[in-house]
Amino acid sequence: MKHFSAQYVFTCTGPPLSRPLITATDDGTIVSVTDTGGKLPEISSLAYYNGIITPGFVNCHCHLELSHFAGKVEPGTGLPGFIQSIRRLREVNEGNAEEMAVGHDAEMASAGIVACADICNGTDSFRAKETSSIFYVSLIEVFGINPEKAGKRFGEALAVARQAMSRSLEHNITPHSAYALSLPLMSMVKQYGSGYPLSAIHFMESADETELLERRGGTLLEYYREFGIDAGTVNLPGSHADAVINHVTTRGNLILVHNTHADENTIDRVNARGNTCWCLCPRSNNFISGAVPPVPLLRKKNCTIVIGTDSLASVSSLSILSELIELQRSYPGTTFQEMIAWASVNGARALGIDSWAGTIEPGKRPGLLLISDTDLANLKLTDKSKVRRLI
Repeated sequence: MKHFSAQYVFTCTGPPLSRPLITATDDGTIVSVTDTGGKLPEISSLAYYNGIITPGFVNCHCHLELSHFAGKVEPGTGLPGFIQSIRRLREVNEGNAEEMAVGHDAEMASAGIVACADICNGTDSFRAKETSSIFYVSLIEVFGINPEKAGKRFGEALAVARQAMSRSLEHNITPHSAYALSLPLMSMVKQYGSGYPLSAIHFMESADETELLERRGGTLLEYYREFGIDAGTVNLPGSHADAVINHVTTRGNLILVHNTHADENTIDRVNARGNTCWCLCPRSNNFISGAVPPVPLLRKKNCTIVIGTDSLASVSSLSILSELIELQRSYPGTTFQEMIAWASVNGARALGIDSWAGTIEPGKRPGLLLISDTDLANLKLTDKSKVRRLI
């Protein structure tokens, strides 16, 4: 048995506890959590830490296969510019994507991530996932604006899905975004995705998306004209809400990613679906467009918020703690306890793994993290806060 305590423990089952006693087996299964009222008994084998213990993190949006693009994209180009950069990098195909995925999977694990919803366009991340300590759901991403090529694009995704199945990897096929799939292709993805418990879609990341969907204009349309698609032939949903309500599977949990330009009407319409999570990746949003998601509005609307890292093409590290620091910097009124819930129990519920992850309570094996260099008097993160994996 192992015994742990710290100045505070966030179990994500109730209020923070002062110097409680956590007992766990050698494999990390929680045996008991004892509220000592701050009066910790003397135990010879106790490991006591100066900081805050939390459950392991759940990364609800990542592109592990893009790890070899680290440092190769210019910041501040906006979404259309970022898409073009990724497209060019894919065409050049420099760097060892498989090896980089293995290395950065290990970094995520050491940074406290115990589970991850990871976007895939191919199989480059699969070797890392087969041997990882992290639980992964591989979300095989589809995009294709030309309706005449819908069958071809979907067939390519099916080939990746068959590889995932052959390696016993949890997976689903999901749409990239409302603006990147023709309606025929969205219909194919919807039918396939209805058999799985988790889907995701990039959502309202930029104002350009709304301009394209609702007014059939803007910078993204100019980008698509390179492929022979114009306002007269574009075959897309009429809005982001229309995409979710009518063209994405209504079964299982749905993760909406980014939400930087989410508005009240769209939030109300989409939340009516149920089982919907709003994933925030603020460092990536800042890198691409200098914007951050509307956290006060999402909180006001009682949205289920989860946290993602996005990829190393737009962030310097796959660190959930860094995302929380960024959120606190942008919205100081957001409490640390609340953000830890977003990064742990909410994420675990989104991925359907809350039977073992997300909270520190008997019978679960959530991992234990130590967050140090915090403002303990006010229970706040600082720019120097660090995370360490305890079990």
